[in-house]
Amino acid sequence: MKLSVALFFAGLFGALAAVFILLSFGTDYWLLAAETCHPDPYGTVGPVTIERGDVVVQESSRELTLYHEGFFWRCSFGGNSGDDDLIWKLWFTNQPHSKVCMHSYLFPFPVSHQTHNATEYDSAIIYRGFWSIFMLIGVAAVVLAGFVIICAAPFSSHCLYKAGGGLFLASGLFLLCVVVMYVLWIQVLDVVQVYIDHQRSTLCPDFQLSLSYGLSFMFAPVGIFFCLLAGLLFLLIGRTIQIHYH
Repeated sequence: MKLSVALFFAGLFGALAAVFILLSFGTDYWLLAAETCHPDPYGTVGPVTIERGDVVVQESSRELTLYHEGFFWRCSFGGNSGDDDLIWKLWFTNQPHSKVCMHSYLFPFPVSHQTHNATEYDSAIIYRGFWSIFMLIGVAAVVLAGFVIICAAPFSSHCLYKAGGGLFLASGLFLLCVVVMYVLWIQVLDVVQVYIDHQRSTLCPDFQLSLSYGLSFMFAPVGIFFCLLAGLLFLLIGRTIQIHYH
């Protein structure tokens, strides 16, 4: 009876882990970014030169560029900071004329040839490559663990339960590395500051960039928690079956 209860909760936690990890992997909202800038705050208004005595009326709202990024895609679109529906456009707008997307497997925000030198760019590509590999291994491990556990039911093989538990643990550890690497990329490494300095020196001096983690990033720690919990329970179940039934 106790073994059946443990198996129920282990299966529940494993299913939740798979759901949250697949949501984190499949949605492109690991990072949300917004940048604002006045390209030419002095001297001209569009094509018209400002002369002495002219009265210029400028809108208080700024032009805004929004980004969201995940494993597969990095998307951006323009807007106005005074737009009340901007957040809805960020989450739900996918029309080609309003959103431009590019593959982000090896091209993380905000690294590009224009903003970083060759050494920094190559280092970023290598870093992103390891991040992507760890992500793929973690997702593959949790999916494979689910199939192994299904084959193990009901109490047919303690080896399969142990293998499934080990795969869940491996998935959780790899995805934990993914989350830590992403936080280091945004918070610790200087790639974001280099981008901001480049934009301020070449585009406009009052360039502002704000970054925040999206829902995809939030799903990952939840999936990792359930993944590790399910892995430990399945290892315990496999050990119990080996002792009492073999």
